[in-house]
Amino acid sequence: MAAPLKDLFDAARYRQTAAQLAALHPRFDTVRFLHHALDGLAERELLARLHRTAEAFHLALPLPLGEQLAVLRAHVPQIGHGFVAIWPCAHIARHGIDDPATLDALKFFTRFGSAEFAIRAFITRDPVATLAVMLRWADDSDEHVRRLASEGSRPRLPWGGNLTALIADPSPTLPILTALRADPSLYVRKSVANHLNDITKDHPELVLDFVANWDRTDARTAWIVRHALRTLIKRGHPRALALLGAGASPKLDAHFKVGPARLALGGTLGLTARLVSTHTRAQALIVDYVVHYARPGGASAEKVFMWKQLSLAPGETVTLSKRQVIRDFSTRRHHPGRHRVELQINGRRLAAGAFSLFS
Repeated sequence: MAAPLKDLFDAARYRQTAAQLAALHPRFDTVRFLHHALDGLAERELLARLHRTAEAFHLALPLPLGEQLAVLRAHVPQIGHGFVAIWPCAHIARHGIDDPATLDALKFFTRFGSAEFAIRAFITRDPVATLAVMLRWADDSDEHVRRLASEGSRPRLPWGGNLTALIADPSPTLPILTALRADPSLYVRKSVANHLNDITKDHPELVLDFVANWDRTDARTAWIVRHALRTLIKRGHPRALALLGAGASPKLDAHFKVGPARLALGGTLGLTARLVSTHTRAQALIVDYVVHYARPGGASAEKVFMWKQLSLAPGETVTLSKRQVIRDFSTRRHHPGRHRVELQINGRRLAAGAFSLFS
């Protein structure tokens, strides 16, 4: 079993960190750092440990912020782990929030551990000035800095909290996304797509208007648009489907198999879809499947899963296969009972099957 993520910040890590920082500045108080970092360590989860590291550093080196940042600039390249290297960014978010010059430190640190969480404090405090800086970052030569421009300003960032003003009005971040719409880095393009997908949850028409005129003959831009619209596609949004060329009702015979009929938790569900075109022209198809998870009391809750995007020629037959392990996650707990599974193509549900889950 893999070690818990919180163990990224364990006693050995703290001792190594203390030794590295002590070598960088003679006034660094190793004893104080370790006492604050290790006290109550077992009870703290991952993010609490990350922030506790920043607090311990501040207590162990009580110098003006500029001197602290000089030490951190020298230390961050030594850390060697992207998530652990977020803690210096957390220090800036807490102690550098009143100094816009500290944004340059975040720009440097994000190359080693993303500053996507820390930058949000600056956006909340002064959105106009901060987003203006982030727009310049969108043209940076470093993909980590360009990604920060998009990821840090996402309205709904996992673990980063919501930027309520940008949820209400996302238009201030649109120039950043425009600048990144054909970015050469997949790392950046994923962030742009996720950012746009965030916005679709509150302003779907705004996003559809925004991307409608993008040059989708560029494969990089087309990739962003497809992934940005994924939530709308799963919901069968007609305009989103049409934008991807899959707005028409599919003309085909669909044969859908779900098995085995009975499945234990931890088992593997098999899905097979055989699609036979009955159209005289080629069809663009977006194929998804929908699992209706059994809930206590006879209720159910559905989740749409993306499967395949394809073009089906006149009279052509294609067979798709999918395997999915049915196991519990922190975000989904399975319950015994009948689970209906539907085949969804271009937003229309064309066939169904079922399996029974037993404990």
